[in-house]
Amino acid sequence: MRRRISSPRARVARAVAAAALAVASTVALAGCGTAPWDQTQFNTNAAGPSASPVIPSTAPATITPIVNELATGSTQHQLQAGDISLTVNYWSTLNMGEWTPEANKPISFSMVGSLGSDQGQQIYLSRVTLTPSVDGADGALSAPQALSDQAPIAPGYLVKNPYSYSQTFIIPAVDPAATSMTLSFTYEILLQSTPTSSEYAKQTAYDQLTIALAT
Repeated sequence: MRRRISSPRARVARAVAAAALAVASTVALAGCGTAPWDQTQFNTNAAGPSASPVIPSTAPATITPIVNELATGSTQHQLQAGDISLTVNYWSTLNMGEWTPEANKPISFSMVGSLGSDQGQQIYLSRVTLTPSVDGADGALSAPQALSDQAPIAPGYLVKNPYSYSQTFIIPAVDPAATSMTLSFTYEILLQSTPTSSEYAKQTAYDQLTIALAT
């Protein structure tokens, strides 16, 4: 077999061609990379579209209205004490806009009674007591002392229809932080056992009146 001997010039030409091929391959591989517009899906540090901040919803505060049973100027309550029915009317001679914590607040009321099984007995009111309680925005506050009217005659005030009982109590100034008052009434009633008897059965009726204070 005959061996071919290349010349130095041919070897240099082949080396130059090989180097050119390597450079071309490198350029081709670089050209096959990810396009710039597709790189963000692979770049974990790429900033995506800015999301709107999530603001937690806050429930509106619950506002509890203050009851004012004298808002229209007067109110009427029906009470029951055993067989005795009582109709009580409440009102004030002071305008409700002037029922402030600092004011002297008059509360007036009248009462008349009737019997379910009326055999001619009389009904008497022996004592009525008003116990006020005071509330503010943060709860109960100190309250004035109880007010009462004890009948000076025995057995008491005649309250059977058509006779009635009327009274006015003056509630003094209370804590300036007060927003409402609850007036608790206790009515002690005596019922004649028979139309001609001097013996009486005692019954008690309870009532409450809520009044908002002007601020």
